[in-house]
This record gives sequence, structure tokens and C-alpha cells, in this order.
Amino acid sequence: MNVHVARSVDEACALLADNPEAQVLAGGTDFMVEVNYRHRSPSAVVAINRVPETSGWSVERNQVEWNGGRGDDTAETIRLGATLTFAEMEDPAFVNLLPALSQAARTVGSPQIRNAGTLGGNLGTASPAGDSLPVLAALDSKVILRSAETSRQVELSDFIVGPKQTTLQPTEIIEAVLVPKVAGHSEFLKVGTRNAMVISVAGLALFARTDIARVCVGLGSVAAVPVRAVAAEDWISPRLDWENMSAPTQAELDTFASLVAQAASPIDDHRGTADYRRHAVGVMAKRALQRAFPGSVPSAH
Repeated sequence: MNVHVARSVDEACALLADNPEAQVLAGGTDFMVEVNYRHRSPSAVVAINRVPETSGWSVERNQVEWNGGRGDDTAETIRLGATLTFAEMEDPAFVNLLPALSQAARTVGSPQIRNAGTLGGNLGTASPAGDSLPVLAALDSKVILRSAETSRQVELSDFIVGPKQTTLQPTEIIEAVLVPKVAGHSEFLKVGTRNAMVISVAGLALFARTDIARVCVGLGSVAAVPVRAVAAEDWISPRLDWENMSAPTQAELDTFASLVAQAASPIDDHRGTADYRRHAVGVMAKRALQRAFPGSVPSAH
């Protein structure tokens, strides 16, 4: 196996253009497991973990339209490098910027895995159980893909097209992910078969966005691809008290939870049944909304 360590995006793309069969490697936490089990035997590897353009995060001042047509807001953009590690997402500055993604990062594997595993790797692997994916789905994320010839932006919903299936071309790398800088409360919740170092049975990210007065919900591990609970968002958002952030009624919570559960299309597997997954995302949706709107519950009439 030939290993090439790229020092720039241009160099990485040139290496892939010369050898489209080469495997791109960042943290290797998914890839090396498959190599060790002989599920993959690549002839060449292009390592990008020393490429500066794919590292870290930054807030960009250019304005980008978000929300896939759901709202007219423009917002500052957060650029997340593809080789940003889950451990780096635990930095206090990052927690203040994207608390839900930091919450998701803390649930990923062991400290060793979090030090090596990357955001781009989570995207490229495209496992339905990827912990960052519900957060990225809730934010209508855009994936920046680079090749020797072009650079293109792809909506997350167009990038992940099936379990471990993406529209990434053989000569492309994931350079970064763009998300809007949003205001309001956010939550990430996850259910697993134990409390730590566990693959998600069901995951949910909720953003109560005060900048556009909308609740945004992303689901993971409950469908072949990350899911947006759009019908639930549309139903609950105009019913909420955005000025006082007072709690919704119990009836509103129950309906919202039911609509979120209806957005899921899970399967039965060795980690959980489809019925359990639907129930779990409904419970998580209710809890996340209660945390986002913590005021006194109004009296029912």
C-alpha cells in the first residue's frame, strides 16, 4: 500500500486525479477497522490530516441564504474543516458557537477515538448512526467538495443518499462543511444500549432558533439517511411564545412528539426495534423542546 501525505488541498486533489482508486484518510477510525477486517484492501492512501485548509473552524462574514427556502434569513457562516476532530469540538470556544454539535461530539466513542475521528470522516462514512449528522441536518448544512478541476457546494440532503452512500466522486475530497451561525437554544440527545462508547440507536438534534422563530429538528439512526422533521417544525413553530420562551402545553408537546416520531422510518436490528426507535425520538423531541422553552407551563383551558 502506497501512502501519500498531502500538504495542501491542491496536492490532495492532484494525487486523487492521478489515482482515483486511492482512499482518502483523515482520522481512520472507520477506515482502519475495515482494513483490519479485510473488508477493504486499498492500493493507495491519500492522507489529508496535515492539510491546513481542512482543519479547524472559523466564522465567515459573507452572507449565505439558508433554510432551504424555509425562511428569508441570512446569517454569518461557520466553516467547519473536514479534519476538525471531535475532541476539538469540546473546546469551550466551540461549545459557545455550536453547543449541540459539541454535545454530539462528546458522545462519540472513547477519548482516543475523539482525538482521531473527524467531521469529514463522519460525513464520508455516511452511517445512519453518525452522531454529527442530526445536528448538520437540522442546520441545513452545505458540504464543500473539491477536486483538481472544480469546487462545489452540495446540500447535506443531496450528499448522503443512502446508508454509507454519498455523491462524493472518486477524485473529490470533503474540504469543509458550512452551517449558519444561529441564535437560540440547541440540544442533542442520543439513545444507546449503554451510557458511553456506544453506537446510536436513535439520535435527535433540536434548534430553537430565535433569529427566525423556528424550531429545527434533525434525526439520526431512524432512517437510511439523516431526516428533517419538517411537518413537526411547521406545526410547532407558530404556536410557541418566542418572546418569553414560555413552555408549550402538554397537548402541544404530545402532538409535536408524535409528528417527530412520524418523520422517522426506522428498521429492526440487533440494537433496537423500529417501534422503539420511533418511541425514543418522540420522547427526545419532547425533552429537547422542554429544555429550549423552560418557562412555566401555561394552564390548559
